[in-house]
Parts: sequence; C-alpha cells; structure tokens
Amino acid sequence: MTASPSSAPADVLVLQHLFEDGPGFLGQWLDAQGVAWHLRCAEAGDPYPDSVRGYKGLAVLGGAWSANDERPTLRQAEALIREADALGIPVIGHCLGGQLMARAFGGRVERLPQPEVGWLPITRVDSPAARAWLGDAVEPTVYQWHQDGFIELPPGAELLASSSTCAHQAFALRQHLAMQFHIEITPAKIRDWLAQPGEAYPVNVLLHRDSVQDPAAMNAATLRHQPGSEAMADGIYRAWRARWQA
Repeated sequence: MTASPSSAPADVLVLQHLFEDGPGFLGQWLDAQGVAWHLRCAEAGDPYPDSVRGYKGLAVLGGAWSANDERPTLRQAEALIREADALGIPVIGHCLGGQLMARAFGGRVERLPQPEVGWLPITRVDSPAARAWLGDAVEPTVYQWHQDGFIELPPGAELLASSSTCAHQAFALRQHLAMQFHIEITPAKIRDWLAQPGEAYPVNVLLHRDSVQDPAAMNAATLRHQPGSEAMADGIYRAWRARWQA
C-alpha cells in the first residue's frame, strides 16, 4: 500500500486510530484503482487535518478503543465526519469508524450483551439501498471484532443489515455508509490481531462460543471466506466512489 505524502494532493483521507488496525484491503483497493490517498494515524502522532475540504472521500478505520472514550482524536474524527457531510463528501466507516459516524450524526453507541469475533453471517435488508451498498447476497459472511455497537441509529439513517447478536450491522445516511464489520480485513490483519488479541478474547471464546471463534476455527474460516469478503469490499468501495463529487 502506498499512501501519498501529506504534501501531495490526494482524493481520499483515511483516518487510522491504532497501529494494528490499518487500511488493509481498503489501501490495496485504492492503489489498484490509481486513487491517491492520505493516511493519518492517531497512535503514530499524526495530526488530523483541520478540514476535509478538497478531498472526494473520507474513510474512518476501526480500533480497540470505544467510540465513547474521551480521546481528542475521536472527537476530531467526528468533527471531520460532520464537516464531510456538510460538504457532500461521502464517508465510509469500518467498525469503530462506523460507530463514530453514528455518534457524529446523532445515534448512540453502547456495549452489546455479547461480542462478535470472527467470520459470522449477517442478514442484508431487502431494500434498494441495501443491495446498492452491500450487494445481492442475502446472508454474506463478514469479519467481525467488536464488543460495542451502534444501538440507536442517527435520525434519517436506513438500516442495511443485522445479525443475531448485533441488530445494527450497517446503515446508510445520505451519501454515507457505516459498517459494524471489517470489510477491509486481510489475512495479515487477522494474524496480527490473533498474535496479540487482548485479555478479553480468551475469556470471550469460552463464554460466547456462538459469536466468538477460537483461533483454529477463525483461521479455517479465513481460507473459506476471504475471497468473498474482498469481492464484497470491492462492490462496497465502488459504491462509495460512485458518490464522490467530480
């Protein structure tokens, strides 16, 4: 992946919170499309820009933080999301990024009764917007790693997908898409996360076997589902790009 230097012009701004949750397939896709993009990582000390003016798209990545944490960069991300909305710039959010979008637009994020970790099915809503964003598959399998969720959608948002554990898996609002799942996932990211999964993961594997996969099951599922995830991501990112202003 090749993010452009911050001094060079770019069409897309990608906001990254933590080292371990990088752009993944999103970066690969932008490179393959020949799209110039800027990457700002909060944990690396990169300052977020004061404005998104001049960009065509804004992408917000995930991370182990809660969207409700009182961290200045999270509030800065929300401010940039709201500015992008005012300027007509499409925003796409992945996991924590989707939660920040929910908060920025007036929704609510809270801890769910149980986490989702691994390759799990979601159910797409039967609506034109859901098909336009997520594709034709009614129950695609996507990669999850979260304990919080956007439990209340922003005013005017349209629900696109749900799961048995998480009622709100994705929503659309105007030109924006917020996802609870990690459509940018790659096998390398999964390897990194499993190498340092955090203290809660081993406990959750034992407590929530229906929604948290152990490493062996997750790695086997990656072989089966990664190609489909990348195909779905390609469709999602194309739908996002189609909404960029000329």
